[in-house]
Amino acid sequence: MIKHIPGSALRYTPCPIPPLTVKELQDTDDAGRPLEPFTAGEDGGPDCVGSPLRCCLRDIEAGERVALVSYAPLRRWAAATGAEPGAYCELGPVFIHAEACGGPDAAAEGYPFARPGALRTIRRYNAEGQIIGGRFFEVPDDADAGYDAVFDEAFADPEVALVHVRALEYGCFQFEVRRP
Repeated sequence: MIKHIPGSALRYTPCPIPPLTVKELQDTDDAGRPLEPFTAGEDGGPDCVGSPLRCCLRDIEAGERVALVSYAPLRRWAAATGAEPGAYCELGPVFIHAEACGGPDAAAEGYPFARPGALRTIRRYNAEGQIIGGRFFEVPDDADAGYDAVFDEAFADPEVALVHVRALEYGCFQFEVRRP
């Protein structure tokens, strides 16, 4: 069970990609490709400065060594829980640090990547890893209250085991929240 961060005003804890998984992805991603690191803002890599890092739940800064990898969050969760998501097991691109990452900053406040006006989809999954609902979500000015409300709504359904937050534009996985 994911616990709340001590001193956090958030009702739910956003989960980054777990450190062991990050280490595995730094070798071979979930599509079987080797890591291809680059320096953000240099090396001819994608223009990714300001994009979300899923290993530490913050934006990429210029000069950081990062990589764009294929990640299957539901597949990895299912392997740990014994769930059988079947066709719901998606693979998608995420940015991670190319080298050791200390994870989220314990002093960081608020939900990650919560820019007011950003468009998100909130996907609800049951204990078997099947999508059992979802909704469109526009991050409001009070992003923390907005996310708390949308997660309250999701977890009001006792079948919901976890929620994925994804960017609407590209469908990219942002972060996960599990039932408290």
